[in-house]
Amino acid sequence: MNSQLFEELKLKYSLPLLDLLYEAQQIHRANHVQNEIFVNSLINIKSGGCSENCSYCPQSVHNTAKVPVEKLMNNHEVLNKAKEALKNGASRICLGAAWREVRSNRDFDRILEMIRDLSQLNLEVCCTLGMINQKQAIQLKKAGLTAYNHNLDTSDTYYSEVISSREYEDRINTLQHAGAAGLSLCSGGIIGMGESIDDRISLIIALTKLTHTPESVPINLLVPVEGTPLQNQEPIPSWELIRMIALTRIALPKSRIRLSAGRNKLSHEAQTLCFLAGANSVFLGEKLLTTENNCMEDDFQLFNALGLILHKN
Repeated sequence: MNSQLFEELKLKYSLPLLDLLYEAQQIHRANHVQNEIFVNSLINIKSGGCSENCSYCPQSVHNTAKVPVEKLMNNHEVLNKAKEALKNGASRICLGAAWREVRSNRDFDRILEMIRDLSQLNLEVCCTLGMINQKQAIQLKKAGLTAYNHNLDTSDTYYSEVISSREYEDRINTLQHAGAAGLSLCSGGIIGMGESIDDRISLIIALTKLTHTPESVPINLLVPVEGTPLQNQEPIPSWELIRMIALTRIALPKSRIRLSAGRNKLSHEAQTLCFLAGANSVFLGEKLLTTENNCMEDDFQLFNALGLILHKN
């Protein structure tokens, strides 16, 4: 770990919140278009039945959450959903499949076809499909994929408290394969799982140390779901999320920071402070894989009130 960066970020975490926000906002304005927000739409193309044992995830076969196991969505339905998202202002479509890893089979061929179709719509296309190898990453890139999402979730030291079915290094390797193939990286984490502040800072440092700097960084609040080991986890104050976003903006000045899961639990004022801290990307739509997201009308009311302008490709 970069001990100097760790100490710098820990010192900044302890700053008065307004001072921290001021510094983060200055860095944000120096590296991004003012008042611009990137809108993404997430399509759950295959849900449930994942063999991983992630403690937060209702789609794991190890948990008892009532998520139906569904086959891969047909290409026509995915294309229609993407067109609707485009009408609503989305500039990126994210395809999510509940797999431990990609297998080079008929389903993967169908996903490559989905990507080829979506890339004709003037949209950025992102996938989150679990672990991939170098050959698969190259195939995704050739099909027209823009970015690959694979979150680190938390620090390397806290990781085994949340997941034991794969290693932290497996996540790093998948990101390495995606980046080497020329794909933009989308990687972030989840806070509120019982981790320490040091773990959160270590997560940020791990993101800065990746061979290919993440182009986008989703910061998720844990959404406790009945039937998962973290179902009774106490929610953390929004101030902690705001500080996490500010620190991420300071450490990764050029990355898009995406306010992701758990946003529907935040007031307009808390979301505003997240944007002030450096968040400039959100998911639009009422579902994020299996958990609830914000009402679209409510989102646009907030954007209008703040004068936020949707990014256009």
